[in-house]
Amino acid sequence: MTDTYARTTTSAWRNWAGNVTARPARTASPASVDELVQALRKASEDGLKVKPVGTGHSFTATAATDGLLIRPDLLTGIREIDRKAMTVTVEAGTPLKRLNTALAREGLSLTNMGDIMEQTVAGATSTGTHGTGRDSASISAQIRALELVTADGTVLTCSEKENADIFAVARIGLGALGVITAITFAVEPVFLLTAREAPMAFDQVTTDFDQLVAENEHFEFYWFPHTGNCNTKRNNRSAGPAAPPGKVSGWIEDELLSNGIFQVACSLGRAVPAAIPSIAKLSSRALSARTYTDIPYKVFTSPRRVRFVEMEYALPREAAVDALREVKAMVDRSPLRISFPVEVRTAPADDIALSTASGRESAYIAVHLYKGTPYQAYFTAVERIMTAHGGRPHWGKVNTCDAEYLAGVYPRFGEFTAVRDRLDPDRLFGNDHLRRVLGD
Repeated sequence: MTDTYARTTTSAWRNWAGNVTARPARTASPASVDELVQALRKASEDGLKVKPVGTGHSFTATAATDGLLIRPDLLTGIREIDRKAMTVTVEAGTPLKRLNTALAREGLSLTNMGDIMEQTVAGATSTGTHGTGRDSASISAQIRALELVTADGTVLTCSEKENADIFAVARIGLGALGVITAITFAVEPVFLLTAREAPMAFDQVTTDFDQLVAENEHFEFYWFPHTGNCNTKRNNRSAGPAAPPGKVSGWIEDELLSNGIFQVACSLGRAVPAAIPSIAKLSSRALSARTYTDIPYKVFTSPRRVRFVEMEYALPREAAVDALREVKAMVDRSPLRISFPVEVRTAPADDIALSTASGRESAYIAVHLYKGTPYQAYFTAVERIMTAHGGRPHWGKVNTCDAEYLAGVYPRFGEFTAVRDRLDPDRLFGNDHLRRVLGD
């Protein structure tokens, strides 16, 4: 065993939003698959549960443990780029930001991605991180193979051709099946996207929602509660030339307005809730229309420095507008004061057992509140609306669903739990959160 693994710690762990904490008995950062196998076997001998953790961008306790916490800090970097197969194999602890920049240097890109790059590739895919897309799906749907270390220390390569039954469920595995050590993604030659951001009235965007989705490769919008205002974003492939935002104008939009002033507005709203509707009216008019063209990760992703807590549900796409209108009506008639915009995105159906878009075209409605603001009343009210429409909660975001409910909205739920029973019968990778959402 190397010195790298020997340096274990016992400090407390806290997620990015600060709403989940844990105090593991010990924490390890293995530098190789062999070291990870040794760590798992030692934890099993000592009667400790094991959870892998990424950068903590999940808002749930998926990674919380009082046993052994596996940090992937040293399992990083690109193993192989296969230009014939158009794939890249990357170590599980690699941050998406590092992957995106490395691919761009090689003239390559993922097809679609979410709007944050801080997560590790394993953490992002294991919880079903997604962006928005008419035809292109989540990051997990772009996986072509993965390497998984199971509870007994077996190292499995999983793909459509090898351990296909495990591959079918492990692309979104919640850390419940084992520890992912490497992922192979499909890639394509780097391309340009033109982004068009523009304000639009709530009534117009909801009336034209299906048309806006059909006409754009990637469409999303934000509604500002307590107003009838939205901000829309349309991303489509472009022949170029590249025309990124100017340094000054980009800093004003992405840093000063979207982070700096927004941080001040959220802090003021938390201190004086009665001011939030007025702040919302100002905020919803602050961002101006703009158009720019750049490589994908610079268009899809944005800096997110204002910390928040989030709930998101995936609905059948045809139910999304009605559900959003119900959320608006609920907010309008309630005493709630909501400082964060509500985000709406879409995804095509995919074939991953626990994907929020598994087997159906989906639309996502995400609600947020500023870190430190009581969120239970708002999230509970929204969750009632979402579950009434058969919504599926994002695996990395706040929800109160249990295994009974989730088995009813995921037709392949039993397929996942059967693989879990086979790979981890003693629940080495279990915790209280997984017991609630997956059963035991």
